[in-house]
Amino acid sequence: MSKRRKSQRAAEATPKREKVRDVFVPRPFEGLVDEPEWIALRELVPAASAPLRLTPELAEEHGDRPVTLATVLPMAAPAITKPDGRVLVGLQRHQQSGDVSRDLADALLCALRTEPGGQVSVPPLPGPGPRLQDILVDGPLEISMHDGFEFWLDPGAADDPGVQASLERANAAIYPTVKLAAVRAAYWCQVPEKAHVRWVLPEDEDVALDALSRLSVAGTLTLGDDTRFAGMFRAHGRLVPVWDLPEDVPAADWEEPVTGFAKRYAEALEEREPLDAAGRRARQGLLGRQLTLR
Repeated sequence: MSKRRKSQRAAEATPKREKVRDVFVPRPFEGLVDEPEWIALRELVPAASAPLRLTPELAEEHGDRPVTLATVLPMAAPAITKPDGRVLVGLQRHQQSGDVSRDLADALLCALRTEPGGQVSVPPLPGPGPRLQDILVDGPLEISMHDGFEFWLDPGAADDPGVQASLERANAAIYPTVKLAAVRAAYWCQVPEKAHVRWVLPEDEDVALDALSRLSVAGTLTLGDDTRFAGMFRAHGRLVPVWDLPEDVPAADWEEPVTGFAKRYAEALEEREPLDAAGRRARQGLLGRQLTLR
């Protein structure tokens, strides 16, 4: 038999892999009550967690196993399952498709199908299927902020020198971050030589941008003396304004300025007239200081 004939028969005997087509979803958390907080935990917050509730159907199928959303897991794993049945799902991971919600849902479902304590295998491209909006009981996230990643560990695990060394390396990369009470999805953080407030706005991008442009024209875009409006991120279909702050002022002192800004922003949202020439120039200036996160 010729080599060509043998190769052809071998190819026919090998089942073809179905090619998974990736689809980009610009607002993966759309429809979730706490969409801005999901974005903040995904893009802004180093160490935090929140419990999740499975739909009654999934809870009945897999048992009512505790599920925790984590900003990041060891080695940026998509999900892990503990010996006692607990499941942790990581928001910040290395491999991802164009639909973050589908990625997270698939990671969670893979973990539920994995024996407690086993290694969770998650495909890099999950293909069509359920999304977070389909498998969770929606509601406000009950977020716990952490100074380190000890919440990863089982009792006594930190006694292992290797685990302790790994944990110390991970904790060294954390910058101090505080969740503000003034508004949802606003966080203070401290980096070398300065601090920031970053707020994931809940409104559509165009609406939010118009309101910020009006505040820019009015000269009320900062959070007070010695602060600077640094620009904006675009993250998962929402705007995230960023302010530079003095590094020596604690997070609690920014609650009142952020509350005041939120009031001015809400009033600017109420204005319905199209932007005038000054407002349009301010809008273009804001767009020039915008960075897209993907």
